[in-house]
Amino acid sequence: MKRLSRPRMLIAGLLGGVLAAAAIHVALLDAEITRQFRGRRWNLPAQVYAQPLELYAGLAMGTGELETELQRLRYRRGDRLSGSGSYRRVGGRIDVALRRVRFADELREAQRLTILTDEGRIRELLDARGTEVPIIRLDPLLIGSVFPIHGEDRVIVAPGEVPKLLPEALKAIEDRGFESHHGIQLRAIMRAAWANLRAGRVEQGGSTLTQQLVKSYFLEDARTFRRKAREAVMAVILDARFEKADIMNAYINEIYLGQDGRRAVHGFGLASRFYFGRPLDELELPQIALLVGMVRGPSYYDPRAHPVRARARRDLVLARLAALGVITATEARTAAEMPLGIAPRDMTGYYPGYLDYVRRTLRRDYRETDLLEEGLQVFTNLEPRVQAAAERALERELSRLDRRAGARGSALEGAVVVTSPQNGDVLAIVGGRHVDVAGFNRALDARRPIGSLVKPVVYLTALETGRYHALSTLDDSPIEVRLRGGQVWRPRNYDETALGPIPLMRALAESRNLATVRLGLDIGIGRVTKKLGQLGLEQEPAPVPALLLGAVDLAPLQVAGVYDALANGGFRTPQRAVRSVVAPDGRELRSFPLEVTRVADPDAVYQLDRMLVQVMQRGTGRAAAARLPASLVVAGKTGTSSDFRDSWFAGFSGDRLAVVWVGRDDNRPMGLSGAEGALPVWTELMRGIATSSWDLPLPEDVEDVWVDYNTGLAGTPECGVQAVAVAVPRGVTIEPAPGCGGQTLGGVAQRVIESVREIFR
Repeated sequence: MKRLSRPRMLIAGLLGGVLAAAAIHVALLDAEITRQFRGRRWNLPAQVYAQPLELYAGLAMGTGELETELQRLRYRRGDRLSGSGSYRRVGGRIDVALRRVRFADELREAQRLTILTDEGRIRELLDARGTEVPIIRLDPLLIGSVFPIHGEDRVIVAPGEVPKLLPEALKAIEDRGFESHHGIQLRAIMRAAWANLRAGRVEQGGSTLTQQLVKSYFLEDARTFRRKAREAVMAVILDARFEKADIMNAYINEIYLGQDGRRAVHGFGLASRFYFGRPLDELELPQIALLVGMVRGPSYYDPRAHPVRARARRDLVLARLAALGVITATEARTAAEMPLGIAPRDMTGYYPGYLDYVRRTLRRDYRETDLLEEGLQVFTNLEPRVQAAAERALERELSRLDRRAGARGSALEGAVVVTSPQNGDVLAIVGGRHVDVAGFNRALDARRPIGSLVKPVVYLTALETGRYHALSTLDDSPIEVRLRGGQVWRPRNYDETALGPIPLMRALAESRNLATVRLGLDIGIGRVTKKLGQLGLEQEPAPVPALLLGAVDLAPLQVAGVYDALANGGFRTPQRAVRSVVAPDGRELRSFPLEVTRVADPDAVYQLDRMLVQVMQRGTGRAAAARLPASLVVAGKTGTSSDFRDSWFAGFSGDRLAVVWVGRDDNRPMGLSGAEGALPVWTELMRGIATSSWDLPLPEDVEDVWVDYNTGLAGTPECGVQAVAVAVPRGVTIEPAPGCGGQTLGGVAQRVIESVREIFR
């Protein structure tokens, strides 16, 4: 036997070493791919949902409003129901094929619903058998995700949620040999390699679906020969270890399909929602063809940026599918005649101000990695109808105010917060007039002097001492206050006048600064700061005299927290944006139950609220009366900071509380008081969302009396005075107004008061 020469032995050894190293490398790749793919999981950002709309007989909602809600949820209108996510409207009847939806507390299967309306209200709800349904919820609107900067987002779909046409179309367009090859196609690789060698760089890929999946899931995006070789080896391993169906489903969930700002859109599940506003299993042939066509170049074929190019690509895909027998020629022609049907971006549910608040809430309780990776479902208290009304009101009124001569200079900005005072639910947040742009959230972070919004707290504190009531006399005359540094503070009234002795209720209704300062100094500034803390401020402001006129910087959300307690009879409930957090398997991980704490005397709060109603009827808020329904009883207070830099209004009905701030980001004066700037926004908003009047029950130790608004003396309309009904502690002695001697609260006067009470019921 011939012995090998030393050079040959060296070459054989080197080859053996290379082969051994390659084998070890392949074995390591095999183990790594198998481990990652078998237990594969994507980083799934938390999905955030709005509060679902509850439907029931008697709800004030007509057919048009119902259709708007269904369209917001991207239900499709047709002459007949065409499967889940469709509806038809005939007169006052709407038939809906409700989707299979997970709520915070249950999974609702897909079902049919008939909604009958009459004169702007829901008359009856019926199921598919014609049985009456007492109450049902529409789908919760997906409003966004919690994802990192430059992060991926996706909606995972199971094989049963994928339209049958999608895998067939992908194979036909991207990889016709998918079912027969072993992860790679040598002919395509050789063709691409020859082109790349001639070019001296990687220009063509020749990639199968499996290689595309490997590239997206395991590898970086560098176009190098080494990466292409590694990709091919990994594709062969993946194909050998896993079923074709598993590889296809992973591809459908992984592939990159576009960009939404800093959010990368991965997978057909999210792409379906992003481009069409509907779940993947509701897509039809034209939409599926468009998405399949976009795989080749998501940016190049972006239907929003390049609709003509995208349509041409879609039609090419349709023609290819017909040529290969995946669809018929007739189906291809019909689909090619359809518009792209891309959902406007504002229909995809983008609420940056509210989502900002949700993220801050979640980060107090969850690790960042949990929010970015675990696929949590976050159910919030956002009411899309209320949010839309707040956005419209702010933009409409700010545009009008910008045109006013007194609002020249940099554009006005604003913020709105809407809550449900009975439970602390935050229903809407608008952080600025450009509602679809994430940025500085003025509703949460713009801390500005609140002006006269602090006055109800001053008056509430006085009422709680028992020394004051609505008819107590205050001195609205000039006052000098010596400060610690020796300076003298001389507050003034808005109109530069002094009225002298006036009843307390009138001082609040007309926002008299001089009377308020005297009242606050008498009861003690420290008591006022303590009351602000009890009403919800985490940090009590400095007890300086100017605090009595609003020298405290708060954000609109903080103001809403204080006023919530005033609207809720003196009971405070922590503000809640998040209702519950649910794991992907449906387990509730965290709920945010209702917590109620008494923070003010209910009798005093009732008396204060009745005075805040007078603010709206006779005081600084009276301009709202002409634009609100005559039957709607509301309460509120204007606020204006020094030099007209900030315009505020906070007010409430029986079911809604809203705080509005208007000002400039550069803090320049704008020439608008609270009544001129913020109040019109608030009024426009409440016209659309308030459905019930303010209506706290009359406490046992409080009674209604009929008095002259100007003097606080007892009098009725028959006396020729400006008579108003006010609430005072039972047993308070009231002197009669001149010419009203001998009048009592019986007879006609008592009947008038009873009619006033009916308004509040």
